[in-house]
Amino acid sequence: MASDLALDESDHEQMVSGRSFWGRTGIRPAWQAIGDSFSTDVAVIGGGITGALVAEHLAARGFSVVIIDRQEPGFGSTVASTAMLQWEIDSTLSELETWYGFERAAGIYRRSAAAVAGLAKLIAANDIACGFRPRNTLYLAANQEGARDLLEERQLRRRAGLPGVYLEHPDLFTQFELDRDGAIYSPGSAEADPLLLTWAVIAMALRRGAQLVKASVTALHSEGDQVTAETDGGPVIEARHVVLATGYSMPGLDMPKLHRTSSSWAVATVPQDPATFWRDRALIWEDSHPYLYMRTTADNRIVAGGEDDGTVDAAVRERKLPAKTRAIQEKMKRLWPRADARIAHAWGGTFGETADGLPLIGPVPGMPHVLAAYGYGGNGITFSYLAAQMIGAIIAGIHRDWFEDFALDRDGPGLRRFGEDRLRVGSELR
Repeated sequence: MASDLALDESDHEQMVSGRSFWGRTGIRPAWQAIGDSFSTDVAVIGGGITGALVAEHLAARGFSVVIIDRQEPGFGSTVASTAMLQWEIDSTLSELETWYGFERAAGIYRRSAAAVAGLAKLIAANDIACGFRPRNTLYLAANQEGARDLLEERQLRRRAGLPGVYLEHPDLFTQFELDRDGAIYSPGSAEADPLLLTWAVIAMALRRGAQLVKASVTALHSEGDQVTAETDGGPVIEARHVVLATGYSMPGLDMPKLHRTSSSWAVATVPQDPATFWRDRALIWEDSHPYLYMRTTADNRIVAGGEDDGTVDAAVRERKLPAKTRAIQEKMKRLWPRADARIAHAWGGTFGETADGLPLIGPVPGMPHVLAAYGYGGNGITFSYLAAQMIGAIIAGIHRDWFEDFALDRDGPGLRRFGEDRLRVGSELR
C-alpha cells in the first residue's frame, strides 16, 4: 500500500527575524547540488541541529546517510535558538505527574537529564569547539504562590532522584543577589553556540561517509520497503528510511494531538565585564508568563529572551522586534541591574510547543519508514540529541516501551491543555 506526503516550501526568512550572532568563528560545511537520482539507507530532511545529530548518529551506526536541505544548514530554526541546554522541561514534573502518573513523568525527566549528559560526552569526545560550558540552572519563582509551587516541585524531583536544592528568598538574595521569593538551583545543564555545534556535527557525519546535498524535497512516496523523495530539480532519492528534521518548517502532518506555533524573541548584549556576572553564570529562567530567561556566552555577553506570543506571520514578527527588544531589555535590567544593557543583536523566530511540553519523535502515522524528529519548547537541542538516539534504535529494529512517551500519535490528559479541537500540525493557531 502506498502513502504520499507533500512537503511545504518555507524559507529561512519566514522563520527568523533580525540577526543572532552565532557561528561567527565557525567553518560552514560544504554542500553540493544534487546530481542524478541515487539510493541511500536514510535520507534526513533538514540540516539544522536535529538533522545533524540524527545523521551523525546513524552514520556512526554504519548506515549510509544523506542530509538534504534547500538552504544553508543551520540558518533556520537553529540560528534563532538561545542554546540553553537544559534537562528541565517546559512542563514541570508536577504537571507531567498529574497527566501521566509519577513513574512515567519521572522517567521522562531522567531521560532529558541523560540527553544533556550524552550530548556533553559527544562534544568532549570529539573536541568540538562550540562554546560549550556545563552550567547550573536557577528556576526563579515569579511570586509567593510560585515559590510554594517550586518548593513542591523540588520535593517531587527529590522523590524522582533528580538533583537540585530549593532556595528561599534570604538564601537566593544572599548567594545570588536576586530578589525573588524562591528558586530551584540544579546542576547538569549547559550552554553552547548552536551554529558552531551544528556545523561541527555535520562535519563529523561527513567524515563518517554521509553526504550533504542542496535540494528541496517536495513530496514523499512510501511503498513497500522504501520511500521515494521527489525534489524540485527532478532527481529522486530512494531511501529505506526518511527522517523529517525540518524544525518549525513542518510538512502538513495531520495528527491526533494539539500543537501550536508562535513566536519568541531574544537579544544579545555587548560584551560584559565578567566580574559583573551573577554567581556561577547559571542559566536563569523565570516561572512567569510571558517568561524571561538569561544566559552568558563564551565572549561574555548576556543572552536574554522570552516575550512569546501567538504571532505566526513573519512580517508581523519583524515589526514587533523593536518593542520586544525593549521589553526584554527592561526585564533583564530589573532582574540584574549590574548588566550593561546595550543591545548588540536582536532577533525573533518561529517557536513551537506541544500541549504537554514533550517532543514529537518517532514513526509518522500512515507513512511506513518515515520518521519525524521535532524537539519543541525550551529543550530543542536536548530533545534533538534524544531524537538521534531514539531514531537510531528504531531504524536498527530496537523498540523500548518509553518511546511511546514521545510518539506523534500519543494521547493523554496533557494534550487537553490547548483545548479539545483537532489542529493541523504546522498550521496557524486558531
